[in-house]
Amino acid sequence: MRRVRIKFCGITRAIDAQLAVALGVDAIGLVLTKKSARFAGLEHARELRRALPPLVSAVALFMDDEPGWIAEALAMVQPDLLQFHGSETERECLRYDCPYIKALPMASGSAALAMIAEHRAAAGFLLDGHAAGGQGGAGRSFDWSLIPKDLQRPIILAGGLTCDNVVSAIRAAQPFAVDVSSGIETAPGIKDAHKMRRFVGEVERAGQG
Repeated sequence: MRRVRIKFCGITRAIDAQLAVALGVDAIGLVLTKKSARFAGLEHARELRRALPPLVSAVALFMDDEPGWIAEALAMVQPDLLQFHGSETERECLRYDCPYIKALPMASGSAALAMIAEHRAAAGFLLDGHAAGGQGGAGRSFDWSLIPKDLQRPIILAGGLTCDNVVSAIRAAQPFAVDVSSGIETAPGIKDAHKMRRFVGEVERAGQG
């Protein structure tokens, strides 16, 4: 099995970003929508982003935010990739001239998959456990059998992933990457070092067969 990439989302503390880098995590998620309890704030997010070494990606997360706010956030933070969690259209996602991934609210069932055809320009799709209109990062999983097997773009699996189920999730869904937030936390935005280490170890174990 090929290596599954890892994204730690909802990073708010430098110590957690540093540990993520030390563990070999591929990307960190900076929540820049004020709707979220994990909102990083623009100045702090810029500091976290600037501290990342080369080849570790910064992903900026938005959810139905005003275009002016998103443009301001991008100018200040300069992320590598955007992640849209709301009802944004493809045209709205493309206006910022930055690659993006679109989150699909899989608690809505197979209806969520209709968004794939609406976002042909997306670099990939993040499948999360929330319902349409809800927020990610709530620790809710979904029926992995709903994941299409023939999708030609990368799938990032999210939604209720923990150290205890990520091996089963990877083997069932065979995603390009996994995305975890609440599954490695003690509180929203506060990561647990032991869970972070164990999660990475479990992803590596999944790739060993």
